[in-house]
Amino acid sequence: MTPERQIEDWLGRLTSERHASPHTVAGYRRDLAKLTRFMQESGLTSFDALDANRMRTFVANEHRGSKGREGLAPKSLQRLLSSCRSLFRQLTREGQLSHDPLLGVRGPKVRRKLPQVLDVDEASALVETDSGGKLAVRDRAMLELFYSSGLRLSELVGLRWLDLDLDGGEVRVLGKGSKTRIVPVGRHAVTALRALGAEEGMIAESAIFRGRGGAPINPRTIQLRMKKLALQQGIPKHIHPHLLRHTFASHMLESSGDLRAVQELLGHADIATTQIYTHLDFQHLSKVYDAAHPRAKSKG
Repeated sequence: MTPERQIEDWLGRLTSERHASPHTVAGYRRDLAKLTRFMQESGLTSFDALDANRMRTFVANEHRGSKGREGLAPKSLQRLLSSCRSLFRQLTREGQLSHDPLLGVRGPKVRRKLPQVLDVDEASALVETDSGGKLAVRDRAMLELFYSSGLRLSELVGLRWLDLDLDGGEVRVLGKGSKTRIVPVGRHAVTALRALGAEEGMIAESAIFRGRGGAPINPRTIQLRMKKLALQQGIPKHIHPHLLRHTFASHMLESSGDLRAVQELLGHADIATTQIYTHLDFQHLSKVYDAAHPRAKSKG
């Protein structure tokens, strides 16, 4: 079987068995195309022909670049190595590869850039913005829920009314890899969502945040609304949906010091990281949330 065929088989299983997103699969495909190009240029016809020295040459070539092709930055090289490592690990496990060509190969060190976050006053100012007009109630509910529960943009867009338990202050979220988690919803967000439901109706199967024709709101619409509202409040930062997720995590961690609970609430995608958090039950998460989140139910 050719390396290209082995890659496509593996990517197919990622989609069908592990429910990897199209974006993730496309990223793997781009990275591994670089590897097969290097193999073709080197006259190598199978992954078994690769070893640590050849892989170091491959990494060096990608870092240096070539005529008409810009070299990769350290962060991109690390992602490239991660893609290759994932493939090699699976092929070795299945007996299609006799050794790991990346054994002993390290990528360049990457300086970790800490995500920008809002302070508590900035976050409160943003979510309490009165945008005016018919969108005001929707905007308030949207922002309160983002900050209250640390949701990803795709998770918020996909929410339906049946996913919410406003009496219990919980929301069921479908995250990456089709994994479901239960996340607390703070008191202010519950109030804002009740107001939205009273205005638009709480039809169980209907999207909570709707655009034209009752379809789920377009993610781009949310991004543009957040930028506009931040400008109205004079917040001098690049405002985007993921910033409120970072802010949620930062404020929870600062107040609680419970990294494991915060990771669980975020629904961290990396299985190696999240396995150690699986013993945490929802009652524990609720206690951490209520004690730590600036806009939680227990706050006055």
